[in-house]
Formats: sequence, structure tokens, C-alpha cells
Amino acid sequence: MRILIQRVRRASVSIGGTLKSAIGPGLLVFVGIEAEDGEEDIEWLAGKLTRLRIFDDENGVMNLDVRQVGGEILVVSQFTLHASTRKGNRPSYIKAAPEAISRPLYERFAAGVGRALGREVATGEFGADMQVELVNDGPVTIWIDSRQRE
Repeated sequence: MRILIQRVRRASVSIGGTLKSAIGPGLLVFVGIEAEDGEEDIEWLAGKLTRLRIFDDENGVMNLDVRQVGGEILVVSQFTLHASTRKGNRPSYIKAAPEAISRPLYERFAAGVGRALGREVATGEFGADMQVELVNDGPVTIWIDSRQRE
């Protein structure tokens, strides 16, 4: 499981011109799922995400996590995080899990993040053609893969 985290001033997801979800200051999290991913990946990433100290403290040092600053989280599914560009110029998505596997894992990941955060998180709509708008704060963008754990 891979997540791409962006610290944001605000972020939103619209589908067909209709607003689905929006957050203020916090984290926009794109999540990509492989067929081998499971509960251990969800729990590890949800905990890592909510404990990641990437918000400024009173001295301007990134030393606080999203819970400590009262930030919100928006979780959006994105199978293209598992794109392979090794051969040719057309990305392959063979590593991305099929919907039957990835949809329930995505939903469990969003719920797991909510449990770790202590409140519900905003989400996109799995499989939809979404328009994501954001104002990246910093900019701060971090990539985490549950297989690499670095």
C-alpha cells in the first residue's frame, strides 16, 4: 500500500461539478493498493500518517502531528500510485489491485485513519472521475510505502 501525503491549507474533491468533500488545514492523502495489501498495511500506515510530525510548532519547526494541530484529513483512492513506467511511455497499472480487492481495503484504510485520528475523515469516491483541488502548504509532500517502511 502506498500513500502520497500533502500538507494542505485546504483541499476538496468534486465529481461531475458537485462538491463531494472538503477540508481546511490538514492532510490530503492519496492511497494506492496492491493485491497483497492487508490489515497490517492499513494499521501501520494509518498510525504512521496520524503520528507524522510535519506541522510547525511555536518555533516554526516541523514537530507536531495532525492530531496536535486539530487538522483534518481527506483520503482519496488513486490506483496510479502503482504505475510502472519501466517499459515504453504508456504506464502499466498491473500492480494495482482490482476493484474487488482495493475498494474494501480503501474503505478500511479510511476508517482506520479515522480511528487513529479520533474522528471521521473526508473521502473521495472510489472509482469515480474526481477533480481534486488543493493548496499545498510548505510545500510538504511525502511518499510512504508499507512494503519499504522507511
